[in-house]
Amino acid sequence: MNLRLLLTLMISLVIIENVIASEPVVITSKMTHLRSSGDREWTTFPELAEQQELSLSFQAEVNPTEGALLLRQHDVKLSWNVELNGTVLGKLSRDGNDQQYSLSVPPKTLKKGKNQLRIFQVGKPTPDDIRVGEIVFYPETIQKALSDAKLAIEVVDGQSGKHIPSKITIVNEAGTLVATTALSNDRRAVRSGVIYVSDGKTECDLPAGAYTVYAGRGFEYGIDHQKVKLNAGDHEQVRLKINHEVDTAGYVSCDTHVHTLTHSGHGDSSMEERMLTLAGEQIEFPIATDHNKQISYESLSRKLKVRPYFTPVVGNEVTTRIGHFNVFPLPEGGPVPDYKLKTWDQIFKSIYETPQMKVVILNHARDLHSNYRPFGPRNHLSQTGENLEGWRLQANAMEIINSGATQTDVMQLYHDWFGLLNRGVFLTPVGCSDSHDVCRYIVGQARTYIQADDQDPSQIDVSQTVQNFVDGKVLLSYGLFTRIKVNSQYGPGDLVPQSKDLEVSLTVSGPSWVTADQISLYANGQLIRREDIKSKKQGGVKWTGNWRIKKPLHDCHLVAIATGPGVVAPYWPLAKPYQPDSPKFESQVVGSTGAVWIDADGNGKRTPAYAYAQKLVIRHANDNKSLIESLSHYDRAVVFQVASLLKARGVSPFDSLLTKLLQDAASQVQIGFAIYAEAWRASQIARNTQ
Repeated sequence: MNLRLLLTLMISLVIIENVIASEPVVITSKMTHLRSSGDREWTTFPELAEQQELSLSFQAEVNPTEGALLLRQHDVKLSWNVELNGTVLGKLSRDGNDQQYSLSVPPKTLKKGKNQLRIFQVGKPTPDDIRVGEIVFYPETIQKALSDAKLAIEVVDGQSGKHIPSKITIVNEAGTLVATTALSNDRRAVRSGVIYVSDGKTECDLPAGAYTVYAGRGFEYGIDHQKVKLNAGDHEQVRLKINHEVDTAGYVSCDTHVHTLTHSGHGDSSMEERMLTLAGEQIEFPIATDHNKQISYESLSRKLKVRPYFTPVVGNEVTTRIGHFNVFPLPEGGPVPDYKLKTWDQIFKSIYETPQMKVVILNHARDLHSNYRPFGPRNHLSQTGENLEGWRLQANAMEIINSGATQTDVMQLYHDWFGLLNRGVFLTPVGCSDSHDVCRYIVGQARTYIQADDQDPSQIDVSQTVQNFVDGKVLLSYGLFTRIKVNSQYGPGDLVPQSKDLEVSLTVSGPSWVTADQISLYANGQLIRREDIKSKKQGGVKWTGNWRIKKPLHDCHLVAIATGPGVVAPYWPLAKPYQPDSPKFESQVVGSTGAVWIDADGNGKRTPAYAYAQKLVIRHANDNKSLIESLSHYDRAVVFQVASLLKARGVSPFDSLLTKLLQDAASQVQIGFAIYAEAWRASQIARNTQ
């Protein structure tokens, strides 16, 4: 064999080997349920996991250059390593969404013959049910592997036809968020299957396949979608129109709890990405609340040309070992409240000494941070708004719906708020996202609507809007929008003058992709009327109603709450609780009002249940029999407060003489004392066992 022929043969063999090595390797085509330890996290998973970790053997060739691993993951909450032949490539994305995820594979990580892939949980052995699989190795970068076809996408406003900031969602036929070649820049924020665009236009490469492309712009807008099938070499275009569907006139959309990875150090949203997500979700009044820092969005939002869509405010999440508190407005770079102080009195003193500050919000009061849960039964009695350590809550607002830290029972924080209002602690209710991410937790998914001039979102009057927030002139939205008018003119934050019966007008609105199924009205935290809703399918008003309510026995606050089934669609999925009380969870959309106060006694001011209870206990100081009899003219909220005051005077809820007196009491009095007694007992058990 001559030398030229030998060289030709060798080159041919190399080419053949490279052709073989350039083919993708399907490591597994199935999804596997993993749980490394403990009981199942959610009832939607089987009792027993298929495996504790995923360990797969496969045949391959050496990868001489950088490759990529593409997999599918779902419901990942904790830290899971992805290891190939003993080399940790990275971790699964800590994200509950069903999505594709890619990891780079360094050159020569694969070896000729048998290879081993391992996915396993690391850190504290905490139950985390996940599904992972559909794993493919590509012997090229992910950018090249995903570049079969090109897709150009435009999103325009349905009325004006103009391009609009929006969120684009791309899923495959299985409904999985797909990996694309798009990368974040000054016009878009990108994650698997999600692209926020500031100018309504983007372009990306995708593998050949069938996809559905969605476009939306947060809660107030409808969803448009289009199916597209891509073949290798295609260059397709998609144009989507979204319409404004929910009338929120007279209110500005606010997220009081917004973070960035840049300044808070966790999550994944850079400052640049946060500006684009705020515009894409139509948050008109965002409050920057990075941990113990005062950051302004002003200059960056102008640089990225999204400032016309919102008026930013500087705030701070004062993050202490005994609670987190969002405060605003604050000067950028000004003095920061001392977050290292050890008591609420000291912390609130430091907060209120901060220049310009008007709002103090108690954040996620049912969540455990630094081994402290502000409204846990060890520290707090929900029925009476009573701090069992004797600490005084000096906030003027509290989070009721935090879409990044949802509660198993959506009503739990409402009941906590009702108890505080009845105690005389007047707090504005808050909806917020606590988002640190681009799309794991959607910024503004839960939000607060503040009564204000909303004609130009770039020119919102900060001072007046903040004052209206403090005054309780708000509505809370987590997928629904509920308005209330009492006697045709009074809304949240107002005091309704003394009158006979009350005419309560309610309206529940939402986009076309959300359903409402129930509306409830609470007086002093007690349910007084409820109605099932036959929700209209179109966007806008879902239901309206007028209810006549008998004149209350005494002053009270009215709050309306509408609910419906949670959204599971990939363009706006509701997150599960990250500190659940139960493995069983059903998400709900919610729209609720702030409190409307009824001046039933005609004294021209809001009189809380606690004030009535104090007067009764003083008036009947030496006669518990007459005290119990007098309670027949008051609601359960006053009964709770009387039980609390008696306990403070040394009369146990289980006192035998008290129990005997209650036998002849009105039913609401008996029930009120019984509920208080059980709650107090639960708190005592918690205090004695922790």
